[in-house]
Amino acid sequence: MRINRLAAATAFAATLALTVGACGGGSSSSGGGDNSSPKTLTYWASNQGTSLENDKQVLEPELRKFEQQTGIKVKLEVVPWSDLLNRILAATASGQGPDVLNIGNTWSASLQATGALLPFDDATFAKIGGKDRFLPATIASAGAAGKDPAAVPLYSMAYGLYYNKKAFAAAGIANPPATWDELVADGQKLTKDGKYGLAIEGGNVSENVHHAFALGQQHGTGWFDAAGRPAFDSPEAVGAVKQYVDFIAKDKIAAPGNAEYANNQSVTDFATGKAAMLMWQSAGANLTSHGMNPDDFAVAPIPVPAGATGTKATTSMVAGINLAVFRNTKNLDGALQFVKFMTGDDEQKQLNKTYGSIPPVKAAQADPAFATPELKALSDVLATSARPLPQVANESQFETLVGTAVKNLLAGAAAGKPVTDDTVKAELTKAQQQMPAN
Repeated sequence: MRINRLAAATAFAATLALTVGACGGGSSSSGGGDNSSPKTLTYWASNQGTSLENDKQVLEPELRKFEQQTGIKVKLEVVPWSDLLNRILAATASGQGPDVLNIGNTWSASLQATGALLPFDDATFAKIGGKDRFLPATIASAGAAGKDPAAVPLYSMAYGLYYNKKAFAAAGIANPPATWDELVADGQKLTKDGKYGLAIEGGNVSENVHHAFALGQQHGTGWFDAAGRPAFDSPEAVGAVKQYVDFIAKDKIAAPGNAEYANNQSVTDFATGKAAMLMWQSAGANLTSHGMNPDDFAVAPIPVPAGATGTKATTSMVAGINLAVFRNTKNLDGALQFVKFMTGDDEQKQLNKTYGSIPPVKAAQADPAFATPELKALSDVLATSARPLPQVANESQFETLVGTAVKNLLAGAAAGKPVTDDTVKAELTKAQQQMPAN
């Protein structure tokens, strides 16, 4: 369920300039065959399960259920995250794409700027059951502020602090840390005998920028100014990134080797007892698949500064997957019927149970399956202390450039290079200089 955008997002700036003026005109689908029949839809689903084949096994019975209800056949293609954004950009440039598609929710404003996705105005929302069915935080991550959303939420996630209860008890720590000072102090108690207090995924650009964003909120920056211009090297941004890099550089509660982790190795380290804390999205299924007993871990909100309120008490970005309709669809009514089906209470319960995610539809969250201690904790985060990443047209480049800057700084810290405000600012200034103009 993790999203890796680096390769795709690096191509985004050049392609975006083409797609803004190239998305008009109708076409048949390039993703699954001719969709000119009102009885056929094409759907690009993102890889949410353990494999592409696993997703097909999950989704095909649901699509047959939709066909039985409506008579509309859905041609499914599950697209790997490594390919999805490039596939979508190619479709917007050519005007030929699927009828319905999954997108990472942080891409919403960037793809909205191409004009290729159907806006969900009040009338369109009414056709799928109404806007007020969804959690407000998830709608806020579906497009730029002041504009009709470019998609609707499908699966939601949030970050939490996973901690090893046995390790905490052995170290005499009674409760999970609520502030960063407490986390560092606890992490130092837990760092001994070749084990570390915290595992991070320093080679993973997406993970880096997600934490940089939340810490930036806590330090008082949204990474862009009111006019949508990047503010990557502000004192607040520098402080946020330095705090994260210092887990290796100064606090020494994360292993230097974590700077190279990019493929969920931090989850493995936590599951196997090599680290006592982990900041992750909806990790429970992943942890148990690595043999960790669910009774051995618990989840708390990620720490905040002492006394923090408002946006400075942000503990997570709003994570998740959105469902969009390609504007050029020749079967708009069928596409909206499909969106209504996929976001209906029953399907929301079924699909989010299967994938271990949180329903963005409020009524579906009442199902007891989402009342486990883990999902309840993450649902509370999503409802109270999560904020959407910047909903600006060049958000994808922000993720790539800032996430890479943090990766570079962590690699330097692991190699013993000094980490100062000046070195952090220099790396963030370089990232800002590479941002394209709005």
